Amino acid sequence: MRTIPQNIDLTKLQVKNLIGTPVKLKVNRGRNKIEFIEGKIENAYPQIFTIRSYSGELNSFSYSDVLAKNITFFASEKVKGV
Repeated sequence: MRTIPQNIDLTKLQVKNLIGTPVKLKVNRGRNKIEFIEGKIENAYPQIFTIRSYSGELNSFSYSDVLAKNITFFASEKVKGV
């Protein structure tokens, strides 16, 4: 059985602190489908958070995906206006 060392409230707080910050996400969509998304966290709602990619696409993810390690955050090299 898998153990999760972090709780969902702490995950929500950490994501809220990243609102407006450039981030890069590695998203595991299952069946060996890995996607990388670069953009900014736009909003953090009670059940999901949204990320606006630099191409203008809006993506939404749940906090449980972060806890299950289906989503990994990285610092983005992009700066606003570049």
